[in-house]
Amino acid sequence: MKTIKNKLALALIAAGLSFSVTAADLKLGYASDPVSLDPHEQLSGGTLQLSHMVFDPLVRFTQKMDFEPRLAQSWERIDANTFRFTLRQGVTFHSGNPLTADDVIWTFNRLQASPDFKAIFEPYSEMKKVDDYTVDIISKGAYPLVLQTATYIFPMDSKFYSGKTADGKDKAEVIKHGNSFASTHMSGTGPFTVTQREQGVKVEFTRFAGYWDTASKGNVDTITLLPIKEDATRVAALLSGGVDMIDHVAPNDHQRLKSADGVDLVTLPGTRLISFQMNQNRNEALKDVRVRQAIVHAINNQGIVKKIMKGFATAADQQSPVGYQGHDSELVPRYDVKKAKQLMKEAGYEKGFSLSMLAPNNRYVNDAKIAQATAAMLSKIGIKVDLKTLPKAQYWPEFDKCAADMLMVGWHADTEDSANLTEFLTMTRNEKTGKGQYNCGFYSNPEVDQLVTAANVETNPAKRAVMLKQVEATLYNDAAFVPLHWQSTAWGARSNVHAAAVVNSMEQPYFGDLVVDEK
Repeated sequence: MKTIKNKLALALIAAGLSFSVTAADLKLGYASDPVSLDPHEQLSGGTLQLSHMVFDPLVRFTQKMDFEPRLAQSWERIDANTFRFTLRQGVTFHSGNPLTADDVIWTFNRLQASPDFKAIFEPYSEMKKVDDYTVDIISKGAYPLVLQTATYIFPMDSKFYSGKTADGKDKAEVIKHGNSFASTHMSGTGPFTVTQREQGVKVEFTRFAGYWDTASKGNVDTITLLPIKEDATRVAALLSGGVDMIDHVAPNDHQRLKSADGVDLVTLPGTRLISFQMNQNRNEALKDVRVRQAIVHAINNQGIVKKIMKGFATAADQQSPVGYQGHDSELVPRYDVKKAKQLMKEAGYEKGFSLSMLAPNNRYVNDAKIAQATAAMLSKIGIKVDLKTLPKAQYWPEFDKCAADMLMVGWHADTEDSANLTEFLTMTRNEKTGKGQYNCGFYSNPEVDQLVTAANVETNPAKRAVMLKQVEATLYNDAAFVPLHWQSTAWGARSNVHAAAVVNSMEQPYFGDLVVDEK
């Protein structure tokens, strides 16, 4: 194990600090790597993981789902519509520029313009500068989820990202799946900088010597993220010592890691919903509620949990997992092939029909296997499925085009609140507000839209729960989507890697705080 690098040592000495810490190199075997370096290009787990490594949020969740201060050292509600954040002073970006309120406001405005993120920030009218280290975020009405949304504000270096590139392009522009300045350049306040990136091959991170969080005990100096698509290959790499930590340990491999020497399996219950959307704009049959209900009844999601997920998931019957305000315990899975066939007959499709299906093959646990099982189940009620699975990097551009009749999507509520699931997955698509951004079913119900809008300004938890439960019941009866399961989370790590201290149910380990013991 090497000693700490000279640049960090010199920085500590210059600051008058003593140290006696060894530095560690970490190799991560992840199912995929971030599709872009722009933190606002895609609302995805990979992007958010990257943001926690290279940037820092105003506030972040703890493992117990409490809030802890990051770049905002404190906060307070000023009135029903105004929430004030006081920023840390002395924080610098990787470029050397100081963090000020101007950067936070610039970032907030960019988030409101981002196709993927603007729905999260739609409840707000503006962010105002009080002084260089104080900002007020102002909502359009009373809003109960300010701190939750603040976990998505990773201040960007406004000076670094402003101006024109050599070919005259705006450095601040957000381009989905495009080649923008922000997609290939970064300046954050986080614990690491990106020092090398080969898309689909590796991403190298190096500890930022000027990182503001001197209280952190993290001793990882360099991280090499290696995308390893196949589950079994990631496990083999961990067991052989080729990597030190892996994500998305498949259920079939849990016992293998538990019984192996020198490695640990770290698991947490998850709230990520895995589901299929039924694209009513591409297939006329899917506009009929009876056909959608037949598809839901034909899919044995409890069987998928038992046989494919090996029990490492919970069969879903709605969007909201247990513990969310909108969860309705009266809604249950409804596998019933006889009922499904009857519904198909009533809808005039007794002889079935054909549909296309898209799913990723390296984003969710056993995603391709789940899609294959689903296709086989639908064949039992006469639906012929043309299934195509794609790696994550190729899948999302196709998903964004809603390029199939059925599409798999996983969603972990960005605000740890059930309304967020509806806002992105089942509300009427609205490019202006960002609502329904991932609604490739093109399901649209004014009642659902109105209920969620009302819930988002209701600060009484009991009243809000009633509204959100009504949303779930309506989606259930309309068969607005196909619920499969809530995916649990699992990581594997070498025993000298203290992974359990930094992993969380958001699936975004805080690697800046990771401690690795000397071998």
